[in-house]
Amino acid sequence: MSTHIGAAPGDIAPVVLLPGDPLRARWIAETFLEDARCYTEVRGMYGYTGTWRGHRVSVQGSGMGQPSMAIYVTELFREYAVESVVRVGSCGALSERVAVRDLVIASGACTDSSMNHHAFHGLDYAPVADFGLLRGAVEAAEERADGSPFHVGLIHSSDSFYAARPELVDPMIAHGVLAVEMEASALYTLAARHRRRALTICTVSDHIVTGEHTTALEREQTFGEMVEIALSAALERQGPRR
Repeated sequence: MSTHIGAAPGDIAPVVLLPGDPLRARWIAETFLEDARCYTEVRGMYGYTGTWRGHRVSVQGSGMGQPSMAIYVTELFREYAVESVVRVGSCGALSERVAVRDLVIASGACTDSSMNHHAFHGLDYAPVADFGLLRGAVEAAEERADGSPFHVGLIHSSDSFYAARPELVDPMIAHGVLAVEMEASALYTLAARHRRRALTICTVSDHIVTGEHTTALEREQTFGEMVEIALSAALERQGPRR
């Protein structure tokens, strides 16, 4: 039983969806899973396990930011033998070609965080998604004829929601970074360290350029398309690991 999750052995499935918002975790479980059971409420960070189309799957809230997310993902990998984690979150668009409610499937993650600088002794490490999950998500998104527009590319994982120097992200925008969020870089790094699979799929909730944004309730309860893509990518489109 881990310190921050507190679930019993066997409570958590090998595949976990990871929203930052614990209320989104509850909404996902109630909306998409059959026979969902809450296995943790520690610190109000809900976790559920149920089934989707006959596949066992869990949903775990992770909080905001890389330090919080890293606690939960580390315990999922170390204590519960989780094999795949797919973050399903929100992001802010940095490019004019990305619109509010578009999907961003993050192939890699840049960051201003010092977490990897400490881990890699100042060297630059390039955190990337698991290719099998990435390919599965792209295939699932392409098959949705009436689905939202989606984009595949780099995302920026910021340590600050209210950045003291927002202009520092300008070079990333100039180099094609699509959107900003707060977790993907550390998630990809932890998955690499533990030899596990990870992917980030985000719905654009705000636009940094235009100022357009969604409401808190919309961010909690209406981003279902990315959840369906994440479930399909992680549970229906994965062959044996090589």
